[in-house]
Amino acid sequence: MREAGGNPADARRAIPDGARESRWTAPDGHPIRRLDLLFAEGGARGSLLFLAGRGDGYEKYLEALGHWHRQGWQVTAIDWRGQAGSGRLGADAVTGHIGDFAEWTGDLAAFWRDWSRDHPGPRVLVGHSMGGHLALRAVAEGLVDPAALVLTAPMLGIGRLPPALLHAAARLMVRVSDPRRPAWKWSEKPGEPPAARAHLLTHDPDRYEDELWWRRERPELVMGPGSWGWVERAYASMRGLFARGVLEGVRVPVLVVATSNDKLVSWPAIVSAVRRLPAGEIAEFGAESHHEILREADPVRLRAFAAIDDFLARTIAR
Repeated sequence: MREAGGNPADARRAIPDGARESRWTAPDGHPIRRLDLLFAEGGARGSLLFLAGRGDGYEKYLEALGHWHRQGWQVTAIDWRGQAGSGRLGADAVTGHIGDFAEWTGDLAAFWRDWSRDHPGPRVLVGHSMGGHLALRAVAEGLVDPAALVLTAPMLGIGRLPPALLHAAARLMVRVSDPRRPAWKWSEKPGEPPAARAHLLTHDPDRYEDELWWRRERPELVMGPGSWGWVERAYASMRGLFARGVLEGVRVPVLVVATSNDKLVSWPAIVSAVRRLPAGEIAEFGAESHHEILREADPVRLRAFAAIDDFLARTIAR
């Protein structure tokens, strides 16, 4: 693993030495991009699979993946079908669309089966934002069987109004228009994210710039708003997770790392979910952190990694 040089951004803007980028083929033939940071056979404490959020690629999380690799984990990250370097499903090159979130959990289940065959246990699943939602849903539905689950700023709720009301509004929009059309405006300048976006994600301007740098280097990573179809299916999936008995059936240890200052996902929904998880814990942040906790300024980021490392040390025997 390459360590940072004189400029800390250097390591965040290069695929690490020894890492392997490749493609995994889903059962229906769709190619899914993956990144692996490996050890020699028998040299790892276990294996960790990381799932990024909506619109993300694994490039944004090279720093986090490197941390876990240095902690002794075999590390893998994959794109979600239809975003980053794994193609598009919408009507254009930048709108994020999906027919149903079950397509994503199905991909995760199939990948997990293949990945588990040649990645030693214990196996840990880590998901951020939408990736956290999908990871928790896959565990709840018995599609994957990690020894431990870590969720950072998981997408368990969106908006402040009752989910049923918001879901009904999204269903109406899907019925009256193309479900693949963007659900919100991206920017007044086509092809550029809105100026306020940085203030929703991280207090660290250099780490925010990392994402923009990768988008310039790899234009296929560029993604803007979600579609109305994505919005409607997101509410359906989130409401399904909160149905009676679903969260209570998740028996694996779960650590949720989240901030009450989050403007993208619902803090009250996160707190409610953790209370219902039989083996759920929460590492709380406040005004010091925006949504992308693992890409925050060092005082926040390092505290988050310390909480995750401690959780894994306590719940997984070496």
